[in-house]
Amino acid sequence: MKAGQILVADHDGVYVIKMVGDVRLTLCISFDQFIDSMFKNAHFTSVLFDLSEAEAIDSTTLGLMAKISILGQEQHGVIPVILASNPSIQRILQTMGFSDIFVIVDKLDEPVFAEQPLNCINCDEQQVKEKVIEAHKLLMGLNASNADTFRNLVNMLENC
Repeated sequence: MKAGQILVADHDGVYVIKMVGDVRLTLCISFDQFIDSMFKNAHFTSVLFDLSEAEAIDSTTLGLMAKISILGQEQHGVIPVILASNPSIQRILQTMGFSDIFVIVDKLDEPVFAEQPLNCINCDEQQVKEKVIEAHKLLMGLNASNADTFRNLVNMLENC
């Protein structure tokens, strides 16, 4: 499996977030910092996730994607779009309840480009733990199945 990478671009307030390969929590701090800066941009209008080259996405990354949708709806009244052509990625999105908070498509009329890679930021274990907890609590809030799936993980992380 190809190592994970997150590429980003801002096209006049339309943010493109492209995930490539096996995207894991090692990018969670830099991804979360990007999310914060994206929503601080006065020209923000929408978000498009391109998952067409993603092979796998871990639950922490999915939780941060959910954060983008929730904040986008609360702060700007926009529902992000996810381009997902891989059947296994589509299945994960459906299982997590993403069809309730995203528009999910399997193709676009025009190509999209994201070329700026997010770099892995070295951070302490506590910062990563806090992001993992936050991401999983967001997923838990989407549906009862997610709450059941991630409850023990969140409890364990909060108590250690």
